Amino acid sequence: MTAIGTLPNTGIETLRDALTRLETEGAALGHFNVADEVLLKAVVAAAAETKLPVFVGASEGEREFIGVRQLAALVKSMRQEFDVPIFLNADHTHSLAKAMEAANAGFDAVGIDFSALPFDQNVARTKEAVQAIKAVNPAILAEGEIGDIGTGSEIKETAQGGKLTTPEEARQFVEATGIDILAPAVGNMHGMLKSMVQGKAKKHLDVERIAQIKQTAGVFLTLHGGSGTDNEHFRKAIAAGINIIHINTELRVAWRQSLGESLARDPNEVVPYKILRPVVDSVKQVVSSRLRLFHGEPVSAGAVGSVA
Repeated sequence: MTAIGTLPNTGIETLRDALTRLETEGAALGHFNVADEVLLKAVVAAAAETKLPVFVGASEGEREFIGVRQLAALVKSMRQEFDVPIFLNADHTHSLAKAMEAANAGFDAVGIDFSALPFDQNVARTKEAVQAIKAVNPAILAEGEIGDIGTGSEIKETAQGGKLTTPEEARQFVEATGIDILAPAVGNMHGMLKSMVQGKAKKHLDVERIAQIKQTAGVFLTLHGGSGTDNEHFRKAIAAGINIIHINTELRVAWRQSLGESLARDPNEVVPYKILRPVVDSVKQVVSSRLRLFHGEPVSAGAVGSVA
């Protein structure tokens, strides 16, 4: 099956082409998770507004809710409607069966995540999944993950994550598995602390480690758990070799806050699209700000994740 981002006879660049081009431009591809059509509409609207490429992601739980083939069909339709590259990723996939499900549905990339397992088992199961999805379509980009950045794009009381990725581990993992994209642990963390939501604290990345991993691994690098990261650290991380940046919790926070405000404005309103329009706009603003930042454009001091 043809991947969504490699439609024949359209002249649209593939995901690999886009990542290669952005790297030469000193930019990163923004990856934003969606769980329903409201979030998807917001992400695509931001891409259309900024005229910048975007990576739509969905974890196993998000894919279960919206539907794997349904999400693929929606993204394919939006690609054909909007004059901007839109790619689709099966984020944090924890089984061979789920990886194959996404590959067969036409996803552009599959994030294979066995990082909770010991290194040797992670290598073996990631390699198996890479070979399987490449057999479906060699153009699908396979991502693997090593290190510990915690779990869940949620609001947390205390920081999660522990073991950071070493350059030598990265080299061994890439060589042994055949992945196209590596997701390392470099000070990033899934979710956000309450203090980050309030703008009182920011995540800080090990930029030197990123540069070392990039040099030894020699593949595209993904930064998971980007929500709440200091803007300047994002810029430095991109310069050091990060190619894809994942944002999820920031979108969820914007979704929850704007939905509550929309419902409170008129407690008697029951028309879904009237309630949800402000939600789409609120999430779109977050995505647009992030896309501009990842492409080196100035962002306002009040933007989500900016230095407090």
